[in-house]
Amino acid sequence: MEWPAYLDEYEKLVIRMNTPKVVIDNAVCPTATLVKVDSASRNHGVLFEAIHVLTDLNLSVKKAYISSDGRWFMDVFHVTDPFGNKLTDDSVISYLEQSLDTGNPELNRSRRFEGLTALELTGTDRPGLLSEVFAVLADLQCDVVEATVWTHNDRVACILFLKDQLSGSPLDDAQRIHRIESRLRHVLKGDHGVRSGKTAVTSMAVAHPDSRLHQLMLADRDYERGSSAPASSTFVSVQNWDERGYSVVNVQCRDRPKLLFDIVWTLTDMQYAVFHGTIDTDGDSAHQEFYIRHKNGSPINSEAERHRVIQCLQAAIERRASEGTRLELCIEDRPGLLSDVTRTFRENGLLVTRAEASTKGDMASDVFYVTDAAGQAADAKAIEAVRLRIGFDHLKVKEEQRPRFCRKESTDREASPGGVGTGLFYLGSLVRRNLYNLGLIKSCS
Repeated sequence: MEWPAYLDEYEKLVIRMNTPKVVIDNAVCPTATLVKVDSASRNHGVLFEAIHVLTDLNLSVKKAYISSDGRWFMDVFHVTDPFGNKLTDDSVISYLEQSLDTGNPELNRSRRFEGLTALELTGTDRPGLLSEVFAVLADLQCDVVEATVWTHNDRVACILFLKDQLSGSPLDDAQRIHRIESRLRHVLKGDHGVRSGKTAVTSMAVAHPDSRLHQLMLADRDYERGSSAPASSTFVSVQNWDERGYSVVNVQCRDRPKLLFDIVWTLTDMQYAVFHGTIDTDGDSAHQEFYIRHKNGSPINSEAERHRVIQCLQAAIERRASEGTRLELCIEDRPGLLSDVTRTFRENGLLVTRAEASTKGDMASDVFYVTDAAGQAADAKAIEAVRLRIGFDHLKVKEEQRPRFCRKESTDREASPGGVGTGLFYLGSLVRRNLYNLGLIKSCS
């Protein structure tokens, strides 16, 4: 690293101390690659940024240990590639080192959407809604280059990246933007209430659509369950450890990709700082525990706040849950493609619960999760009819939703009313595990 001439040795030392140090180790663990990030200055944004980078690379976090003590912190992640293997691709390892070292990969993320116009939608979900949205955009000669769609608790949120169909330029005409928003607002049938349909063409940089979707759905209060909504299968508990001034958050649910991102992002966006944590997976199940405080240093201080944290974490976990049958589309891109595909789903009684669409060059690569109109497992005949219409070689069934994870009742996981016994046990275990993974002790038992 070359230093500017005006910096003296003390300033260089301060910069070194405050720059995260990154070690990527393939030797310690036989089944995963260890990614260690430590620094002499606890900037709580560094934790989320590290998780952000891992998520961008589609890496799975199998175990993790998070510790901070005064001005020192250390985060250790056990990661695998999308196929469950250790990291061996030198380009991936190099990108990981550079991104975590600089702590500022946002520039590269923003460039991904240069020259595109971002459109945000929220509203009440219903069968055929997505088909109508894409039909309006096709009619207004807007090409959808990328799209991410989430549904939860009868609410829907979308972020779409558009360009003009003829010129390939961003949409910058104010009258045209107003026409797009008005047509889509009519489709969403908003009544101007808090939970009505909303559309917005935004000029702000959307570097990471997943983060923005969490914000949109949180603002839309999708965490509020109606009387007919099924009980959540995700277990979240929050207790205060008064002796140490922490609130202890426990999460037990079915493991899935990007689970850690969704939980930590929600805590961060709700203005909580994570000081310590353990993440562990066992087959299909995940257990995550975090020791948090408000940004002002105080723990959760009311029953209403505790209840809201539980609700918001459950919603964040469930939004990305892959309900339904996964269909993968790979086909030559053309104007109106998404409109035609989603109309075919609607005509065959299929409801899209989640979708991710992207284009690279002349090819479209899309993923849809579908159920029947009642939210139950999609009929196999309906799926085959859709595949026949679109093309068996282009639309493939990849996997179906696995049974929901059910928490096993266990008294040793439950905290005492004050959470003291549980907190002491897990925090002590956390420190031992960190020392073990750094090779400083021979056993973490």
